[in-house]
Amino acid sequence: MAEKNQNQYYPPESNGYHRNDQESLHAMEDDEAKRKKRMKWTIGIIAFVIFQVVQALFFVLVIMKFKSPKFRVGDFAVQTLTVGTQASPSFNMNFVAPVRVKNTNWGPFKYDASTINFTYGGVLVGEAVIPKGKANFKSTKKIDVNVALISTGLPSNINLNLGSELSSSVITLNSQGELKGKITVMFMFKKTKISQMNCTMTINTSTKVVQSLTCK
Repeated sequence: MAEKNQNQYYPPESNGYHRNDQESLHAMEDDEAKRKKRMKWTIGIIAFVIFQVVQALFFVLVIMKFKSPKFRVGDFAVQTLTVGTQASPSFNMNFVAPVRVKNTNWGPFKYDASTINFTYGGVLVGEAVIPKGKANFKSTKKIDVNVALISTGLPSNINLNLGSELSSSVITLNSQGELKGKITVMFMFKKTKISQMNCTMTINTSTKVVQSLTCK
C-alpha cells in the first residue's frame, strides 16, 4: 500500500508563469494594434496635409495667375469695295469685322467700351466701336462690328505707296485697339488687365477677301 502511494503521479503546482505569458502576449497584441492605428492616423494626416499643399499651389499658380485676355480681329470678307487707279489711288470699303476677346482666366473679364483704329501707312482711315461687355471665364467673347474705311486725306507719300499696292491688287491695313477691364476670381479677387490689339491684314481687291492676317 505504501509502495502504491509512492508511485502515484502528482502534477507540479502552477507557479503563475503560464498566466503571465498570456498576459504579455495580449499586451503585445494591444500595443501592435495601437501602433498600427497610430500609423494609419499619421499616414492620413500626412496625406491630408499634402492634399492641402497641392490645392494651395494649384490655387496660387493656376487659378490666381491673371493673364491679359487676347484681343484680336479675325478673317472677314469685304462687303463693298471701291478702289482708284495707280495714277489716282484711293479706296472705300465696308465690312463686318469679327472681333474676338479670348479669356483664359478662371474668372470673367469685364471690360469698358473701346475703339479699334484702322490705319493705312500709319494714317487713320476708319474706326470701329467696341461696346462695354464681359468675356466669361475660359471662353471667347465674339463681337461683330461694322467698319467703314475711306482713304481720303492721305499724304502724298502714302498715296504713292497705295498706288503701288493697287497695281498689285492688294491693300495693307493695320488695326490697333485696347481693352481695359477687371478679372474677378471667386467673387473677391480682382485685378485690372489691359488687352492690346495690333494686327496687320492684306486685302485682295480682286477677290475682296483677307489674303493674310497676323496679330501680335
